[in-house]
Amino acid sequence: MNQQESELVSDIRPVQDVRAEPGAVVPASAVPVPVSHQPRRRWALWPLLLLVLAGGVAGGGGYVWWQRLHPPLPLGISVSNGRIEADQIDIATKFAGRVAELRADIGDRVEAGQIVARMDTKELQQSLSKAQAQAEQAQHVVDQARANLAQLQAHKTLAEQEMERTRSLLQNGWTTRELADQRQQALDNATAGLAGAQARIFEAERGLEAVRHDVALYTVQIADNSLIVPKPGRIQYRLANVGEVLAVGGKIFTMLDIGYVYMDVFLPTEEVGKVKIGTEARIVLDAYPDRPIPAKVSFVASQAQFTPKTVETRSERDKLMFRIRVRVDQDRLAAHADAVRSGLPGVAYVRWNPDVAWPARLHVSP
Repeated sequence: MNQQESELVSDIRPVQDVRAEPGAVVPASAVPVPVSHQPRRRWALWPLLLLVLAGGVAGGGGYVWWQRLHPPLPLGISVSNGRIEADQIDIATKFAGRVAELRADIGDRVEAGQIVARMDTKELQQSLSKAQAQAEQAQHVVDQARANLAQLQAHKTLAEQEMERTRSLLQNGWTTRELADQRQQALDNATAGLAGAQARIFEAERGLEAVRHDVALYTVQIADNSLIVPKPGRIQYRLANVGEVLAVGGKIFTMLDIGYVYMDVFLPTEEVGKVKIGTEARIVLDAYPDRPIPAKVSFVASQAQFTPKTVETRSERDKLMFRIRVRVDQDRLAAHADAVRSGLPGVAYVRWNPDVAWPARLHVSP
């Protein structure tokens, strides 16, 4: 008998001596049931062990490969992740009105001073025409007052000459005192009329100036209804369509200021204390891992985040994180304005020790 047969025989349970009465039911548990065992297959564990071993080897090789691509940074350079951002500028209406024209769309590159939208200015145009007509009328009143002043000036001059001759005749006794009084009264009337004419000219000129201010005001309001771009940038959102009526401050476009691109990152206390405004930095985007972007630190937060405001222990102080803003070099932005994007994730490297050289992978190409 071989080993398998012996194991089979040993697993057969003995038959119980059940002597049932006629008609009695024999329980199933009393029937002998042979129990068979399959042979143990220990060799089935080998593929699993080989798979685990291969995974470990691959993981180790991948780690070595990653370490070669990302060697450790030298002491004096800090690293933190973030997203590239650009300042958003809202192009909105100054006055309530209807959108009459749109001259830009999402994704368009726009320049400073470019008109991207116009509002309906029909009512303002009518008000401007009325103010211009009033200005012409006021100018006519001023011209008439000045002509009247010149006429009264001539009358006064004549009255002064007649009075002078009358005084000479009166001294020699060749005229009467009554005539001298008449000449003096005529001179006084001419002087008073001249003063009144000068006052009317001043009043007319002030009226003309007020109307001209109205003309200038309507002209400025019409110009303000032409929405212009304050800085070079790119249109990110269009928030209104032609024909929509917007309230004061209604937004039509949101643009990105491509002249101010930055990344906000966070550094621990022991590192941020060594960072200064103007510290040299590098930004490496996930989309362009082999193109480091030159930048500089433009802001260091004065208050920590991620922890309570009052910290008592050293372990809690080590958890403090400070926000750092790393701004992209403006000359580089001007040369690559078409490639500026917002929201791309990446990593910022801050070299707070100027004596440390940048690693080769962070050298900036021209």
